Amino acid sequence: MKFENILDDINGFGRFQIMIIVISFIGRFTLPCHFMLNNFIAAVPSHHCDISYLDDGGIFSNLTQTERLVVSIPVQDDGTFSSCRMFEEPQYHLLLNSSNVTGLNTVPCQNGWVYDNSTFTSTLTSQWDLVCDRRGKNKATATIFFVGVMLGAISFGSLSDRFGRRIMLLVSYVSGTLFAVASAFSSSYVMFVVLRFFTGFCLTGIVIVSAVLSVEWVDVEHRKLVGVADSLSWTFGNMVFAAIAYLVTDWRWLILAVTSPITLALVTWRWMPESARWLIANGKLEEAQMYLKKCAKMNRTQGSIDTLKTETLATVVESEKSDRIYSYLDLIRTPKMRKLALCTGILWFCVAMIFYGISFNITGFGLNIYLTQFTYAAIEVPSKGSIYYLLDKIGRRVTVVGAMLLAGVCLGINIVVPKGMSTVRTVVAVFGKGFSSAAFATIVLYSSELYPTVVRQNGMGYISSMARLGVAVAPLILLLDDVWGELPQLVLCSVALLGAIVAHRLSETRNRCLAETIEDIEQHQFKTIISTKAAKSNTTVDHIMFK
Repeated sequence: MKFENILDDINGFGRFQIMIIVISFIGRFTLPCHFMLNNFIAAVPSHHCDISYLDDGGIFSNLTQTERLVVSIPVQDDGTFSSCRMFEEPQYHLLLNSSNVTGLNTVPCQNGWVYDNSTFTSTLTSQWDLVCDRRGKNKATATIFFVGVMLGAISFGSLSDRFGRRIMLLVSYVSGTLFAVASAFSSSYVMFVVLRFFTGFCLTGIVIVSAVLSVEWVDVEHRKLVGVADSLSWTFGNMVFAAIAYLVTDWRWLILAVTSPITLALVTWRWMPESARWLIANGKLEEAQMYLKKCAKMNRTQGSIDTLKTETLATVVESEKSDRIYSYLDLIRTPKMRKLALCTGILWFCVAMIFYGISFNITGFGLNIYLTQFTYAAIEVPSKGSIYYLLDKIGRRVTVVGAMLLAGVCLGINIVVPKGMSTVRTVVAVFGKGFSSAAFATIVLYSSELYPTVVRQNGMGYISSMARLGVAVAPLILLLDDVWGELPQLVLCSVALLGAIVAHRLSETRNRCLAETIEDIEQHQFKTIISTKAAKSNTTVDHIMFK
C-alpha cells in the first residue's frame, strides 16, 4: 500500500494541509529578508576621504566644502571625486585651473572616509569602513553568511531525518532568532560575521524542513500547488522587504525588523504536525496514526478513520527495516542514488549562483536600489504563476531546462548591451531574475519528489548545502568586474547553460508517487498516479523509470 492511497482516503488536500501551508508561509516570510539583507546593510554609500584634519586655521579653513574637496581629492574620469585617493598635500592652484593635475602625487585616504547618509543612516560599510582596500570584507559578509547556511543545511537535513521534521523546525526558529538578534548588537566586524554565520546556519532549517513537511502531507495532484505556494512566500517576503528597508535605514534596526516575524512563527508552531510519512518510515506507527486521524477529522473524512490501523500503516514501508538509521552516505551507496545526488547537487549549485548573482547586483545598473529590489521580487509572481501551469503541461524537467536556458540568454544579452543603457540592462536582468526564479521554484518541488522518504531530508539538506555554496560564491563572482566589466555576466551565463545540461539528465516526476525507500529508486518500484477523472475511467499508466 502506498501512502498516497491513505491520503486519498482522508483527503490529501483539505483544511489540514492548508493549515500546514499557512504556518510554513509565516515562518518562511523572514528568510528572503535575511538572505537579501546584505544588499542594504552592506550597501556602499557615496564616500570620499575625510579631509577635516587638514583644517589648520590657514587658507584651507577659509574655503567652502566644495573648494576643499577640489584642492584635496583628485577628480575621476566621470567627474566625481575619488573614493579612495587624496592628494599628498592640498593643491591650491587647482582653484584657478582644476584641470592641471599632471604629476600630482596621490596617497590612500589618511584619516578614514566621509559617507553620504542621505539614503542610509548607517551601514556595515560606514560602521567599519569596508571600502577601497577593504572592499573584499564587505562582500565576505554575505559569503560567510551563506557558508553558515550551507553547513546548516547539511546538519538540519541529517538531524531532521533522524529526530523528525517538527522538532528541528522549532530548533531552527529559536536558535535563528537568538543569533540574528545578537548580530544586531555586534561591536566589531569579526563579532558580526561570526554571529551572521550562526544565523545562517540556524535559519536554513526553516527552509528545508518546512518545504519537506508541506510536500509529504499532500497528495500527488496538489504537490505543485504546495511547491508554488511555498515559493511565493519567498516572493512576498522579498517584495515587503523592499518597503521595510526603505523605512528602516539603520542596519542594526533593519536586522531586528526582519527577524521579528519569527516570533509569530514560534506561536503557530504548536499546530504544525509531524510528517506521517517520516513516522511510518521510522516505525512510529501509533504516532503516525494519531496525526492521520487529526488530518481526517479536520478534513471531515472521519468515515475513513477506522481504516487507519497500524497494521495497514506498516505495509507502506515494507522493503527495508524501519529501525535503520539513514545518513548522507546512503545518497552515494547505490548507483542510481549516486547519479541522483550528483545531478541534483550540480543543478542546485548552478541555479542558486544564477539567482543570487542577479539578486546581489541591484546597484549594478545605476537605478534606485529599492525600486530594483522590489522589481526583482515582483517579477517572480508571473514567473511562478507560469510554472504552476507548466509543471503539469510539460513536466518538471523541461520546465527547469527551459528556465535555465532563458536565464542564460538574458545574461548573455547583458554582456553586449552597453553600460550606458542602464534601463535596458535592468529590464533584461529583471527577466533573467524571473527565469532563474522559475527554475529555483521548480527544483525545490522537483528534488523533494526525486528523493525517497527515508533519505528525503538528507537529500534536501545536501542539495540545499550545494545551493548555498553557489550563493556563497556569487558575491565573489561579482568582484570579477575588476578584471573585466562583463566577466561576471559571462561566468553566470556559462553556469546557467551548465545547469540546463545537467537538468536534462534527471528523470521526470510529473504525476508520480513519491518513492518511499532507496529500493524504490534502484528497482523502479514507483508508479505514475493518474488524475481522479482518469482513475474513474479505469485508465492505466506505465511505470516511470529512473533514467
